[in-house]
Amino acid sequence: MVLSFPQITDLYSLPIDFQQFIDEIPVGVLILDKDRRVVMLNRAIHAITGFSQEEAIGISCAYILRSRKCMKNCPFLDEEDQRESVSEESDLINRERQLVPVRITFVKLKDIEENVSGYVEIVEDLRSLKKLHAEIGQGYSFSQIIGKSEKMQKINQVLPVIARSDSSVLITGETGTGKDLVAEAIHHASDRSKGQFIKVNCGALPETLLESELFGHVKGAFTGAVENKPGRFRLAHNGTLFLTEIGDLPFPLQVKLLTFLDDKIVHPLGSTKGFQADVRIIGGTHRNLSQMVRDGQFREDLMFRLNVVRLHLPPLRERGDDILLLMDFFLNTFKSRFNKRVNGFSKQVLQTLKNYSYPGNVRELRNIIEYAINICTTDQVETTDIPSYITETDHFEGHSITGGMGGPKTVQYPYDPQNMNPTEHTWAALERKMILDALLKSGGKRNNAAEMLGWGRSTLWRKMKQYGID
Repeated sequence: MVLSFPQITDLYSLPIDFQQFIDEIPVGVLILDKDRRVVMLNRAIHAITGFSQEEAIGISCAYILRSRKCMKNCPFLDEEDQRESVSEESDLINRERQLVPVRITFVKLKDIEENVSGYVEIVEDLRSLKKLHAEIGQGYSFSQIIGKSEKMQKINQVLPVIARSDSSVLITGETGTGKDLVAEAIHHASDRSKGQFIKVNCGALPETLLESELFGHVKGAFTGAVENKPGRFRLAHNGTLFLTEIGDLPFPLQVKLLTFLDDKIVHPLGSTKGFQADVRIIGGTHRNLSQMVRDGQFREDLMFRLNVVRLHLPPLRERGDDILLLMDFFLNTFKSRFNKRVNGFSKQVLQTLKNYSYPGNVRELRNIIEYAINICTTDQVETTDIPSYITETDHFEGHSITGGMGGPKTVQYPYDPQNMNPTEHTWAALERKMILDALLKSGGKRNNAAEMLGWGRSTLWRKMKQYGID
């Protein structure tokens, strides 16, 4: 679809590009025709919903905003409503299936004869405001990061200080420890909270697509580039860009990222002109970047630039009674979501889950509790309600491995070493077998396999590619 570029005339001596004008507005703007189909949207709407202009043009606004308000009582459907504008709090589901609290202002556009010609929806992201007022954890949390262990208390104390600075941050820790949550908490506690928090998984896309996704491209930059694309750096302007799995960033893009950190200028693919982006960079990885530097897989100068502020998140097995705090938090979360009258856990379940090693960390515990609340039919979670692999103790053996930034550690996995060859006692072999077993149990369904492993879909896809699993 070829997009036209309207202009503002008669305001100045020369016309003004209307798209550029609304892109600089820091809240979402959605312009609709009389049939409530999208005519135009700005950069902030793209960041909030995940839908770009070329995807949204001509589509009913209800399929782009996907708001509770759209489904129940859209003000534009009430032809007798004489109000020029209506402003209400609601929520929407973005493209990443996240529920985003928003304030939507519905405005009628009238021609000079007072006839309705179209509509404007102004969307304000309320996530930072909601999180500011959230009181979770009774004094032992920062944002939604729950924990009173010594290691977590130190992290919660330093996070507000880090949030006030504008330095690059590198968050390390095993898979499932909460790197994404910490990055978002830093953003919402910072002066950039009114800007967008944009997340990009560096291991989820091939190099050519990832470069366009990050830096954007201009029309004609490559085959299939039929329109300009802003890129995630532009979407994160005045906000924060979180590069998760930054250890998977291809080497050529490491150079481009380093260049941006030096001069704060982004050069879209195919463009001879760059633009200055005011973006804070937060990186996250479960990999040992120092070892990757020694192996020639990661640039040393980039690691130093990212490592201005370093946060290492401890694995759940080292957090003591935080396990019980998180169990209670997830219990309350899911019993409310599923409308279940589950009041707690049996003593045996408490003991079992407290002693479990959690190779998938907090994400795995969350999945365990969600599963248990789903199938529980009594007023407390019993042993029969938790996944069977946790209680089948004869399947557990400790394996000494070296992982991430934390050095040697002993982790338990639900696989019998008697069934493995002696040469398979390595982390890579164990992880590959873990993936294959999960795929087998899920009947090849990757979404289900990722849930069993406590990973995101993109993490499973990347690791399958790494281990040559088709």
